[in-house]
Amino acid sequence: MSTTSIATVLVQGASRGIGLQFCRTLLSRQPNTCVIATCRNPNQADDLQRLLEDEPERLQVLQVDVTEEAKIKAAAEEVGKRHGRLDLLINCAGVLHPSGRGETSLRDVNMQGLTETCRTNAFGLLLMGKHFGQLLTKGTAMFGTHQPDSKRTHSGIMANISAKVGSITDNGLGGWYSYRMSKAALNMATKNLSIELGRGRTPVICVALHPGTVDTDLSRPYHKNVKNLFTTEDSVKKLLTVIDSLTVDDTGKFFTYNKELLPF
Repeated sequence: MSTTSIATVLVQGASRGIGLQFCRTLLSRQPNTCVIATCRNPNQADDLQRLLEDEPERLQVLQVDVTEEAKIKAAAEEVGKRHGRLDLLINCAGVLHPSGRGETSLRDVNMQGLTETCRTNAFGLLLMGKHFGQLLTKGTAMFGTHQPDSKRTHSGIMANISAKVGSITDNGLGGWYSYRMSKAALNMATKNLSIELGRGRTPVICVALHPGTVDTDLSRPYHKNVKNLFTTEDSVKKLLTVIDSLTVDDTGKFFTYNKELLPF
């Protein structure tokens, strides 16, 4: 098997929840896939370590803290030396708020919460694009849909896990200041990345994706009011269907798990 027939995927934020499930699903559905899983504390990520024991040949685990640019840069250099490219980058790391709950009014807002939430949810994602973007331009279009016109063929895909509450247009309830602002910033970063990485002969598709309300630690305090709660398996399956359908015409857009277009 040639190396070009092996899809190379990096899942950022892979220790639990949606990120961990992306690793599991990609490894199970595509035998010709190498998954690079990153998280802040790999040694404490028990589920990820067990997956590594099961898939030592196709899973690589790297330590990446998205709030520290030097670690992102070092990881990108290692991936470049080992693989030479990326076909798919999925940015999953996210935090609701350092307290574990979204702010319900202005009296709950503080600088620490705003800063920590935005650093993880938005700024780190942009730095991932900065350091891994060139590896995506060397991708071999193993995800997404090929266009009949060869001039419109993409190289790699960057999928950023956003949230519907990051839509300014859709916001009718307010609250959750830090989380909403961080996801709105993530969406803007995605749009900017789609423009810069979309130039040239090897464009990268960059999209923001709403995974639905998923049964994870982040959403658990709010399950009581959720009518349509997804398992991580259901959400990831739907998101990968969206990723598989993407073309260069979709770049810079914000989609739901069933590829409905969301307003910014």
